[in-house]
Amino acid sequence: MCGIVGYVGSRQAARILLDGLRKLEYRGYDSAGLAVHDGSQLGVVRTVGKLNNLARALEGRSLPGSLGLGHTRWATHGRPSEPNAHPHVAGGVAVVHNGIIENHVELRQKLEADGVVFASDTDTEIAAHLIHRALPKAGSLFEAVRAALGEIRGAYALAVLSEASPDRLVVAKCASPLVIGYATDEMLCASDIPALLEHTREMLFLEDGELAELTAGRVRIETLGGEPVLRRPKRIDWSPTQPKKADSSTSCSRRSSSNRARWRTPCSVASRSTRRI
Repeated sequence: MCGIVGYVGSRQAARILLDGLRKLEYRGYDSAGLAVHDGSQLGVVRTVGKLNNLARALEGRSLPGSLGLGHTRWATHGRPSEPNAHPHVAGGVAVVHNGIIENHVELRQKLEADGVVFASDTDTEIAAHLIHRALPKAGSLFEAVRAALGEIRGAYALAVLSEASPDRLVVAKCASPLVIGYATDEMLCASDIPALLEHTREMLFLEDGELAELTAGRVRIETLGGEPVLRRPKRIDWSPTQPKKADSSTSCSRRSSSNRARWRTPCSVASRSTRRI
C-alpha cells in the first residue's frame, strides 16, 4: 500500500504534505518524496526509507511554494531506490500514483520507440510521460490527464501537477481510493482520511472513472467521458486519534480492499455516466 497527499492553497505546502504522509505511515512504505511548485518551477526531494529520512533531506533544501504532492511508496515495479521513488517528473509534469498499470510493458515499449528515455523502473513514470506528451494538444493539464488515462489499463489513484499550471492539481481514480478535502481557500487530496483530518472535515470520495481539478477555491469533477459530476462533500466526524475506527461507508482503506477484484476492469471513457447526489 502507498500514501498520497496533495495541497493547493496559500500556506507553505511542504510541511503540510510531510505531516499528512506521517498520518498514512500505517499503510507501509519503503521510500517517500515531495514535489512542490514555487510559482515558477518544481522542486522535488525523494529519499529511500522512512519519513525521517525525507524530513532530514528537507532540512538541507528549501521547498517553497503553496502547491504540492507527497507520496510514500511500497515497491512493486522496481526496487526501493531514489530514482524509483515518487513523485516522477517528465517535462515539468509531476505524478504520484497508487495502483498498478497493467499495460505498462506495452506503453513503455511504445514510448521508448518514440525516443523517451526512462529514469526509473516504475510503471508510474509512464503516466508522467503520457501526460507530458498529451499537454500540447490537450491545452490544459485536466484534459492532458484525461487523454493519458485513455491509454492506461489497470488501477490507479493519481495526483498530478504541472510546471505550466502553478495554481492547480489534477487527480483521478480507478479501483484505488482517493479523497478530496474541502477547506477555506484551500483544497487537499489524500489516499485516506487521516491525512486530511487536521485541516478539514468536509470530504468527497472520488468514484471509479472520475477525475477532478483542484484549485484553492474550487473543485471541478467530471467522468472520463466528460460528463459533469455534481456531488456534495460529506462531513467526517472522526477524532484525529481514532481514524481506524471508521465504518465501511467512509473508510478508504476498506474501499481499496473491496476494489482489488475489479483491477482488471479498466475505467473506460464510454462506461462512465453522470452522477448527481
